[in-house]
Amino acid sequence: MPNNATQVDVASRLSRNLGLLQAGAPVTIDIITPAGQKGKFRSTFIGYLPKQYVLIQYPDAKKLGRFSQYIKQGAGITVRGLIEGHEGAVVAFVSSIKQTLQLPSRIIVLEFPRSVGLQSLRNSIRIDTDIAAKICVENEYWSANITDISISGCQFIVNNGESLAMSTEKPVEIVVEDFQGMTNIKLNAVICNIKTQSEGIIMGVHFDTQCKERVAKLLHHAVTLEG
Repeated sequence: MPNNATQVDVASRLSRNLGLLQAGAPVTIDIITPAGQKGKFRSTFIGYLPKQYVLIQYPDAKKLGRFSQYIKQGAGITVRGLIEGHEGAVVAFVSSIKQTLQLPSRIIVLEFPRSVGLQSLRNSIRIDTDIAAKICVENEYWSANITDISISGCQFIVNNGESLAMSTEKPVEIVVEDFQGMTNIKLNAVICNIKTQSEGIIMGVHFDTQCKERVAKLLHHAVTLEG
């Protein structure tokens, strides 16, 4: 059993990490239904009381839709927010809903998390996405959707891509024409793996090192993407 000094140290570290999020900072919350469906919604970080609770704004009810029924006491959610002044870093934690408040505004009260992680976008964090893109292989373009992305690579699906003559180590250019105000983003990559599934061709690629700054900007946008 941990001694009091250890408990104080852990509580202090949690508060320090959580304190990197400033009041009013935008965050996203991930909600997973009992059936396994996942929703991602924008919210605002209000504040916290160490070892007691965390407060965030209730997301826009119109955008929540049917997911609103899962925002209830005991429901688990994941919260992520970009750290101001720390380029490429995210605060992330998993918690459960303690209660919801109607006044002075709609607020979600979360249990104080047992762990608060600092994740670097420039290292290994991988973000689930749904980004429309085009891929160019040997001067031929195909429509695709990027399903997840990290600083080093991404995975995308090409619908109706059965006729694509693909192989690993083949170069590919990924073009994102419009994403959250970012336009005509071009990323060079090399194919690492290919899978054929009923919904299309799924590919994993590794980005060229010269694309890191553009990928980092995409990651920043993806962290706060709602959908």
